[in-house]
Amino acid sequence: MTDNPQQLNAEETSRTEDDQRAGDKIRLRALLLGLGFALAICLITPFNNAYRQGTPLGGGHFPLAPFYILIWMMLAVAVIRAIFKGRNLLTGKELLVAWALMVLLSGIAWTGLARTFFINLTAPYYFATVENRWEEVLQPMLPDSWYPQSQEAIADFYNGIAGGRQMGWIEVLKNIPWDAWLGPLLGWAGFVLLCYLVMVCIINLLSKQPLFNERMNFPLLRVPLLMQEALDNNEFGRFITNRFLLVGFLVPVVLHLINGLSFYNPSIPSIPTLILAGKYFSKYGLFSGFYKLKIYIYPAFIGFAFLTSKQISFSFWFFYIAGTLLIGLLTFLGINIPAAALSVTFGPTISRPEETQMIGAYLVFFLFLAWLARFHFLDIILNGFGFRQEENLESEWFSMRLSFWGFLAGSLGIVIWCHYFGIPFWISILVVGAFFLFTLVAMRVICQGGIAYFTLTAAPLDALMVFFGSKPFTTVGILVAGVVQKILFVDLRESLLPSLLHARKVTEKVSNNRWIFVTVLITLIAGIAVSFLAMLALCYKFGVRELQLDWATRTTITVYDNIYSLAESPMEPGKWVAIFTVAGAIVMMVLVIGYHRFYWWPIHPIGYLTAYSSAMWYLWFSFFVGWLCNALCMRYGGVVLFKKLRNFFIGLIIGDFFKAGSWAIYGLFSYSSYLVLPD
Repeated sequence: MTDNPQQLNAEETSRTEDDQRAGDKIRLRALLLGLGFALAICLITPFNNAYRQGTPLGGGHFPLAPFYILIWMMLAVAVIRAIFKGRNLLTGKELLVAWALMVLLSGIAWTGLARTFFINLTAPYYFATVENRWEEVLQPMLPDSWYPQSQEAIADFYNGIAGGRQMGWIEVLKNIPWDAWLGPLLGWAGFVLLCYLVMVCIINLLSKQPLFNERMNFPLLRVPLLMQEALDNNEFGRFITNRFLLVGFLVPVVLHLINGLSFYNPSIPSIPTLILAGKYFSKYGLFSGFYKLKIYIYPAFIGFAFLTSKQISFSFWFFYIAGTLLIGLLTFLGINIPAAALSVTFGPTISRPEETQMIGAYLVFFLFLAWLARFHFLDIILNGFGFRQEENLESEWFSMRLSFWGFLAGSLGIVIWCHYFGIPFWISILVVGAFFLFTLVAMRVICQGGIAYFTLTAAPLDALMVFFGSKPFTTVGILVAGVVQKILFVDLRESLLPSLLHARKVTEKVSNNRWIFVTVLITLIAGIAVSFLAMLALCYKFGVRELQLDWATRTTITVYDNIYSLAESPMEPGKWVAIFTVAGAIVMMVLVIGYHRFYWWPIHPIGYLTAYSSAMWYLWFSFFVGWLCNALCMRYGGVVLFKKLRNFFIGLIIGDFFKAGSWAIYGLFSYSSYLVLPD
């Protein structure tokens, strides 16, 4: 013992710092917990989504199942702490990391990969007919190593194996024709993992720019981070019993309790959450674009919109209205552009030539992001070649130098893989570059905009064909590029890259990030394997024809139809598509210059990127209400009122997801499931 006060203070400070460092460590139990729940979600998701037709467990970039589990885990930990004083079973930070691991796999289990993957590998054989001539035109070009070489295996996949419904799951797995599937699965799994590894390297390289240089707000992480902060400060009880939060919580709980009961018992009246507003507009004239306008009411997405900056939430609904008005304006001016002017496209929702504005907008916005990060790119290059010493290595998933060379080697591997199967080498470089360019821009829209449900309008291949046409690809190259794009780079509703950036944000102050990185890799590998097993077992047990996979089937057939069309009649760049692409680039240029140069600029460029996204069909009204509430709150109550009212909108989010999870569990054991969130 010492009587020196300064030494005592120094020892006390040292202990505090040691405790803080220990608190920043994520223990093995948390990583195993996250991995276990993530794999469980992978197993259940196909059954719930495709067979039970329930609320998607992993839909969007704020997936239901992980957040529902997080709520219950935090409640359990808070109760255990209250009963057993000093018992710190798990910290809030550890639970948040476990949640991030679950989020990574929730997309892979469904639209991010598994939903269309097996249909991609079977459609050109199962749906080949005399009329579509796939057998004579497409099948000779299909690489044997990509597809199961057994018509019986493919037929059973769509029809179900004989007696499959009466079999147990283990017996179904034993009866799957693995000899036909093993080769394609190993080959594609290797390619998917290579792409995921490149994405991990990209996040490790670029995350400093949004996290530290721009200090980007992450609206989708606001609620989990506030919950984590409350739990780690032993104030979780006070947090969830806040009167504003409870009122907000009760709104969706009561709404979906009544509507859920009405769904299962139609004699109970329901509260409308869908308003067909299009009937108030004429089918012709200036407002003809609003003829099919719908208003969806989603309390959780109103909450996300409130937590997003006013500039961004305003931009989302403003550009949706402006884009819809443009369609009517062109008709009003007598500029009737035929749909045939669009020619062949791979975009998931693109249906009119006007929507190709997004191609130019995406390219310019990517260049804007690159310009903002120019000094960070220089730092990456200097670190990669060893001209600059890295700092804060402990806070990184792995070293910047390893990320740099891993990105280059992985990207080159993807390019060579595409070239090996038929894409000309220089076109292969452009294709892979376009894939990651569009994915990076989408990541920015999702993470900065707080838009949990997002879809691309135009596809990466659409952008390349605007400039080069289809001839430079060659027929086989179009096939390879179209299939690869469909598997990983066009259905970005549950893409991996935004989830990785969210995971990086969650772990930014963790001291043992190397173990986090190893766990992320193990999680991705295990998630792919489990998702493939779950999807194969489900399809062979019931047959694709009996499952709700119409969207996956329809969109995949469209891809092969487009490939056939381009094989028969190569496409030249179209005049109207080029005009609107240039127009989109000009509009985006004006937006980014105004946003960057003028502090009073009222709109954000990312709003323009979502103008024609199908996400806005569902969410425009939610962003309008969230923006309006935020604007009124800040104007008449300031920061003080905002902090109080924020809890109400947090309650909307928690309540909506709580009821969605509860009804999803009930739906697993019922004949059908009541949908709370958009599918």
